Amino acid sequence: MKQTSPLYAALLVLGLPLTASAASDPVIEQLEAAETAYEDGALRGAIGHLEAAIAEVQEKISAGLLELLPEPLSGWQADEAVAESGGMASMITGTHLSRRYYREDGSDVTLSLMADSPMMPMLTMALSMPMMMQGNPDLKPYALAGHRGMAEHASGTRDYEITLMVGSRLVVQAQGTGLDDKGALEDYLKQLDFDAIEEALGN
Repeated sequence: MKQTSPLYAALLVLGLPLTASAASDPVIEQLEAAETAYEDGALRGAIGHLEAAIAEVQEKISAGLLELLPEPLSGWQADEAVAESGGMASMITGTHLSRRYYREDGSDVTLSLMADSPMMPMLTMALSMPMMMQGNPDLKPYALAGHRGMAEHASGTRDYEITLMVGSRLVVQAQGTGLDDKGALEDYLKQLDFDAIEEALGN
């Protein structure tokens, strides 16, 4: 029985086609280098090339995912959307996408989309045990578009935060400063396509 080459196996794992036209692709080049290093017995070198290939794939994925974050609303400006983890790090911390929106009056809102976030177990526990939130007067149960979560506002401040659990793996968070209420956070959250986010990040 013919053995599957390490290159072919890696391509299958990454979901990439093995075609002649892919030869100039940097991901394919890294995988070929990894195969050569593996066959030469340079196992650490093979790992390094595989990590580089994963980082390239993650960058391509992130470029598409960043489009899930909305454009600024009327009267607002925005920084570029960013992916805050990638490559091997994403296997540990998950995917974290964010974008900051701001106004001339100093108000700002940051939207974050987090897959496999360390926050998920804590959020799940808090939602399943309401008494945990009752002990913190700044926290209130919250729901939007059928998704449960919590809203936080420290009395005497203009800081607000809304955290939502989407599916079993995703956390969507809106944080704002210099705000009169949580309305701006809700306006931005309502711009999100939760179905598209879950399809892209929840699988």
